[in-house]
Amino acid sequence: MKRSQFAASLACLALLGLRAEQLHAQSNESRPGMWAPKLSGPSRGEIQVLPVQGKVWVLIGAGGNITVQAGDDGILMVDTGTAAMSDKVLAAVATISKRTLRYVINTTDSQDHTGGNEKIAATGEIIPFDAGDAAKIQNELNTHRASVISYLTVFDRMTGDSGKLPARPEGAWPDNTYSSPQKRLYFNDEAVIIMHVPANTDGNSIVFFRKSDVVSTGDLFDLTEYPVIDLKSGGSIQAILDGLNRLLDVTVPSAYAQGGTLVIPGHGRIADHADVVYYRNMVAIIRDRIQDMIKRGMTLEQVKAAQPTRDYDARYGKKAGAWTTEMFVESAFRSLSK
Repeated sequence: MKRSQFAASLACLALLGLRAEQLHAQSNESRPGMWAPKLSGPSRGEIQVLPVQGKVWVLIGAGGNITVQAGDDGILMVDTGTAAMSDKVLAAVATISKRTLRYVINTTDSQDHTGGNEKIAATGEIIPFDAGDAAKIQNELNTHRASVISYLTVFDRMTGDSGKLPARPEGAWPDNTYSSPQKRLYFNDEAVIIMHVPANTDGNSIVFFRKSDVVSTGDLFDLTEYPVIDLKSGGSIQAILDGLNRLLDVTVPSAYAQGGTLVIPGHGRIADHADVVYYRNMVAIIRDRIQDMIKRGMTLEQVKAAQPTRDYDARYGKKAGAWTTEMFVESAFRSLSK
């Protein structure tokens, strides 16, 4: 074999090896519990637009993940990201559909999920009423704003009715609240079911797009860290575990427990039933460990020293930032000690 042919063969084998490594990493990344090199996501300050399935897309990189459903009726968004990313979010949504924004659903009152409410909702319009008396009502309403939906306690916290000073301007407040177990819409030729699932707080919602077979979870399910437990807002580790079990009730796997219903977490990549099972089992195991330590009379400091999360820290643990492993353990301990 000539030297030039030999060199070309080596180059070809190197490329094939690199591609095999990439495919292996992608395969492992989709399997719960399997370690894999982290694949590159959007650059800091940029937004990645990914199709999920059916009429649903996800925007990654604007704070919390943003779900977008688009069709002939217009656009529905689940969460709006941080305020600083609003312009880029609107530009990203425009690449999916040029139709009018009709609904925004807030899964929580957290700033990384609702910070863009004011600017983004103002670009939409509520769905027009029929002619007649309804038209008069329509004229009395602010039609030049998408309807913002949330559970009632999210509205209370954003407006200050929970006893705190208002943290948000009025333009960011939800105008369409619910206090029942669920709220249902029919939009873009599919049922959209908004379910109240207390978890990180007492006001979490998850959103199920029934025909597309996609669930948007907000912070109930987070592939980047341990679940946030907001004790002051009614959250607990047991509520998170119950919420994850309820999420599993509406997710159906396809072949080999992969695919099927796709799940958009509050942060991180698109997931499926198997990913939720792994995350649920992780929360249950840590809950059981801490609960057992409490029963044996261990103090908070002793529980922290015992490292009940140690075998999951490589995947979910953080030593710095807004939500650390130590903060998670302490909040879980306090919620189980009540």
